[in-house]
Formats: sequence, structure tokens, C-alpha cells
Amino acid sequence: MAKNLKLKAARASMDMSQKQLADAVGVARQTVNLIELGDYNPSIKLCTAICKALGKTLNDLFWEDGDDERKLL
Repeated sequence: MAKNLKLKAARASMDMSQKQLADAVGVARQTVNLIELGDYNPSIKLCTAICKALGKTLNDLFWEDGDDERKLL
């Protein structure tokens, strides 16, 4: 799994720490860290909660453009 640099950038642009985002979506800080590192595949429920907290869409944070298809990071 690739690192989720989009999530990290979106969180940083809102001046949010991993802990603040984790608290906002009801998970441990380590979970946010693992998602950003690409070592944890979050549920769709968690993905949508993160998107709401950061004011982004699923496409903004969790989908990567491929040649002819979109694939989940």
C-alpha cells in the first residue's frame, strides 16, 4: 500500500495534528499515523468520517488516478 500523502497534506493544511484528527473521528492517533504511512486500510465509514473532518471528498483523499481506472490507495 502506498503512503497517503494526500491525507497528510490535507490534515496539515488545516493545521491539525494526528491526535486532533484522531479525536475528531473517534480513533487512536496511531490509526491516523498508520493510514498516512499506508500500513492500515481504513473502513469506508472511517474514510468518510476523515473526509468530513477535513472538508474533503473520498476522491480527494483516498482515490488515485490510474491510466484508465481509479483504484483505492
